[in-house]
Amino acid sequence: MFAVKVVRQRYQAPADLLRLLDEFKRMVNICVAVGMQENVSSLKTLSLRSYRHLSRDILGYYRLGAISTATRILRNHRSVRRKNPRTRFPYARKLMLTTCYGFKIKDGLLRLPVKPRQYTYVKLNRHSLQVLSGLSVRSVTLTPDSLSLTYSKETIEVKPEGYLGVDRNLDNVTIASTDKAVRTFDLSTATRIKSDYRNVKSRFKRNDARIRTRVFYKYGRNQLNRIQPILHSVSKSIVDEARTRRYGIVLERLTGLRKLYRRGNGQSRNYRARMNSWSYGELQRQIEYKARWEGVRVIYVPARNTSKRCSICGYKTLESTQRRLWCPHCGAILDRDENAARNIAAGGLRFSPNGPPGEAMVEEREPKNATLVLTVDGGKLSPTTDDFQSVRPRLNRTRTAY
Repeated sequence: MFAVKVVRQRYQAPADLLRLLDEFKRMVNICVAVGMQENVSSLKTLSLRSYRHLSRDILGYYRLGAISTATRILRNHRSVRRKNPRTRFPYARKLMLTTCYGFKIKDGLLRLPVKPRQYTYVKLNRHSLQVLSGLSVRSVTLTPDSLSLTYSKETIEVKPEGYLGVDRNLDNVTIASTDKAVRTFDLSTATRIKSDYRNVKSRFKRNDARIRTRVFYKYGRNQLNRIQPILHSVSKSIVDEARTRRYGIVLERLTGLRKLYRRGNGQSRNYRARMNSWSYGELQRQIEYKARWEGVRVIYVPARNTSKRCSICGYKTLESTQRRLWCPHCGAILDRDENAARNIAAGGLRFSPNGPPGEAMVEEREPKNATLVLTVDGGKLSPTTDDFQSVRPRLNRTRTAY
C-alpha cells in the first residue's frame, strides 16, 4: 500500500526564486486560459494545446508542472460550475511553484534549478530533515513564505483483529470497539472558535469587496490555524489506538450533508451556519492518510439508521431526553453517540472483505426423508420425496450479536 505525507516549513524566498514563482504563475494562467477557450480539462489534451504557448526560457519540467497545476484548477472549476453556473473565470493569483523533477536535497539544503546549470538554495530546518530521513521526496511546492515537501513510503496493511467504529458529531467524536470499549473526544472548543470568528466577520460593515476579501481571508486563516491542531490531535489518537490494538477503523459514508442546510429549508441562519461549518470531511481526510501511513485498514459503511437502530437487538429505538435512546424491544437505555459508534463498528464486521462466519450467507437444506405438510381446506397433502426436492432451499442471513 502506497502512503503519502507532507511536511511544511516557513522560509524567506530569495529574489531569483520570486522571479521563478512569478513566471510559473504566469504559465499556469496561460494554460488555464487555453483550457477555458478550448473547453478541455484533460492533462494530455491540455499539454498538446498549451505547451507551445509557454516560454522556451523556462526549464521543461516547470512547464509540465504548470500544465498539471492548470489541469487541477480547470477540473475544480468544472465541478463547481455544475453547482453554480455563475462561477467566475478561474485565475491563479498567488505566487507558487510545484515540481516533481529537478530538485535535490543535499547537506540540509534544497537545490532548485533556476536556469540551465544555475541553482538557488533553500535551507531546511531540523524538523523537516528529521521527518525526511530515510524517505523518498516526491514533489516540492513553494510559495513566497512556505515550503512543502511531499514524501512517501510503501506500507503493508495489517489484518485487523477487530474494528473501531467512529461516530462524528458537531461537538464530539465517539469511538467504540468490537470489545465494547467506548471513548469520547470533545470538539466543543472547535465549534466555539468557529462561532466566535463568524460573529467577528458578521460585524464587518464596509462596502468594499476587496477589503472584505482581505479581512475574511485573514480571519479564516487564523481560524484554520486554531482548529487544525484540535482535529489533528483527535485523528492521531484514533489512529494510534487502532494501530496499538491491531484494529481496523470504520467510518460512516457521509454524503450530501450540505444540501440539508441550504437557505430555504426552514432552518435559522445561525443553525445553518453552525452545521455547514462542521469539519467532518477534514477529520475523515486526516484519519484516512494517517491510517494508510500506519497500515491500518479503513472501511466505510452506510450512515442510514446508525443512530436510530438499537446496537443490542437491532430494533428501532425511540428518542428520550439529553441525547439518550430507549429501545421498546429490549428495554435498553442507550447514549445516542455510543449507540451509533457501536452500530458503525458492527457494520465494519459485516462489510469487511473477510467477515466473521456469522455474517456469511448460509444455505439450510432439509433432510431427504423430510415431509412437507400443506393444509388445503382443512385437509392434508403429503408430497413425495421428488416433489419436495423441487422446493427451493431457504437462504437465511444470520446476524452476529454485538
